[in-house]
Amino acid sequence: MVLFEKHVFICTTGPICPVDADAKGLHGRLKQLVNDAGLSSRIRVNNAGCFDQCGHGPLIVVYPENVWYAGVRPDDADQIFNEHLVGNRPVERLRYHPAGPGGNKIKQKAG
Repeated sequence: MVLFEKHVFICTTGPICPVDADAKGLHGRLKQLVNDAGLSSRIRVNNAGCFDQCGHGPLIVVYPENVWYAGVRPDDADQIFNEHLVGNRPVERLRYHPAGPGGNKIKQKAG
């Protein structure tokens, strides 16, 4: 039994994404699109903790495909929803390609 066809995690914690990149706005927009389309029983959108990739965000991970997106803005939510969540075609221009496994944080400038 599959509870959800797709599960979307959006990093909304940490020192960068919530402040600099409106990760919570992104979360809200994707959740709204799913709800408005009547797909909330098939697609789950969740806030998530740190993905250990700080500096590349906001980050989104879509399972079960294990597709990672980086630098996503609320304006990108409609394209991710339409092309990937509904159309099953990942949005290539937003795909995240890390340097390697594990943490891939970008060092932040001292404040």
